Amino acid sequence: MLGPVILAASRSDRMRRLISAAPVTKQVVDRFIPGEGVDDIVPVVRDLADRGLELTMDVVGEDITNPAQAAAARDAYLELIDRLKPLELGTRAEMSVKLSMFGQALEDGHELALKNVRPVVEAAAEIGTTVTLDAEDHTTLDSMFAIHEELRKDFPGTGCVIQAYLFRTEADARRLAANGSRVRLVKGAYKEPASVAYQDKHEIDRAYVRILGTLMEGTGYPMIGSHDPRLIAIGQELAHRAGRKLDEYEFQMLYGIRGDEQTRLAAEGHRMRVYTAYGTDWYGYFMRRLAEKPANLRFFARSMLTKG
Repeated sequence: MLGPVILAASRSDRMRRLISAAPVTKQVVDRFIPGEGVDDIVPVVRDLADRGLELTMDVVGEDITNPAQAAAARDAYLELIDRLKPLELGTRAEMSVKLSMFGQALEDGHELALKNVRPVVEAAAEIGTTVTLDAEDHTTLDSMFAIHEELRKDFPGTGCVIQAYLFRTEADARRLAANGSRVRLVKGAYKEPASVAYQDKHEIDRAYVRILGTLMEGTGYPMIGSHDPRLIAIGQELAHRAGRKLDEYEFQMLYGIRGDEQTRLAAEGHRMRVYTAYGTDWYGYFMRRLAEKPANLRFFARSMLTKG
């Protein structure tokens, strides 16, 4: 299994330096991360929106070690929201945030992360859009869900992410589906121990279908985060069985992966949201994309061999 090896490499400074220095890396990274600054990303937003696609924007970053860095992450999102305002896209362009970037792992991190993320959620609401709290490793989730619940008191559209490979997620899904939350379901992209997570791909897929069924039958808004054609088809069937209209759920895929399928789903009238990341600290995000899907790793390796 290469996935765990790649995830370990995502935290290796030596591998970071090696991969970052490779001549072909930027060309390959650009497939998944279309820019380093907000000036790069605004034209991408316009292009995707003009093609009938929706977006969730992620300012990538890793390893926040002090409150000043957490504040800088907050300010980067506030700048993004300010630049999105003239586009008047409303919920067609939302934000995704990792609470670790807002200081969650620091001393008094729960309170610090809530303090830093609240202005972002407020600013998003002012331009008619929302924020989704990304899920990270299992040790952070109780804090993430507590912050999600707190933010929803004033901003009920605030979303969160749940991960099918964790044993706890079926119970989390039942709770979230009952209280009307916006929930993105993904398989999971962090290295988790067998004590808390399924390790077998087929077990993860089965859990994904069970959890998605719970979300579709609930009162919330399910967001199907998958590139798997079979799970996409199952999602459509579950939505049909639950009597959901096309605007009562959505699909989400990563920028740079299955672009033709994204366009097809949008053309059929589905809400199709593209997870679009940008920023200079792209390494951890990039490595998790390689770990998630063998085809991504093959693409990178082939490019290294033919272009390096």
